Amino acid sequence: MRIILLGPPGCGKGTQAKMMVEKFGIPQISTGDILRGAVKEGSPMGKEAKKYMDGGLLVPDEVVVGIVRERLQNKDCASGFILDGFPRTLPQADALTEVLKELQLPLDRVLSLTVDNQALIERLSGRRTCRECGRGYHIKFDPPKKPDFCDACGGSLFQRDDDKEETIRERLTVYENQTAPLIAYYREAGILAVIDGMKKIPEVQKEIDRLLGGGLD
Repeated sequence: MRIILLGPPGCGKGTQAKMMVEKFGIPQISTGDILRGAVKEGSPMGKEAKKYMDGGLLVPDEVVVGIVRERLQNKDCASGFILDGFPRTLPQADALTEVLKELQLPLDRVLSLTVDNQALIERLSGRRTCRECGRGYHIKFDPPKKPDFCDACGGSLFQRDDDKEETIRERLTVYENQTAPLIAYYREAGILAVIDGMKKIPEVQKEIDRLLGGGLD
């Protein structure tokens, strides 16, 4: 099962991907996680990526495509994979198509989650992270027992730069301008399914199960 998850920041791609990993036993490939890891380590690629990520902009294609190409050749991708957050632009989609042809790994499904922009802003701007242990919270949906402090270690909570409303709005604008056109790209390829991401997590999961087991919308 080879799958792409599309959708704006905060739409729930990561949550659904983790559930699919458990069900199908295939890896989730999140370029966001890989890039954040590189930024944390302070590698040359990480430093370059950080300049774009801090502004809510897309990381250059040559960085991301190279990461994905290498990752798809790992042994754990032999039975399939879930691409979460890639491709993000039409040039990336074209590059991925060529990579998949070269590696003989045709896609099975492209799942696009749709969520209202105001709901996305609420979801993302409410996130808080512990400075000490990295545990995540949400001031509305998953608040700590003591405001501004981590339940697990007592560390102080903070709001990441890319979770601030101004940056979120910029990220959503970037998505609409550069990533949303991928919906038409994969619809034309005949492998697109559109899912209402405003529904509760179990309902979205049920819809994904239905789509992966049967026809497309």
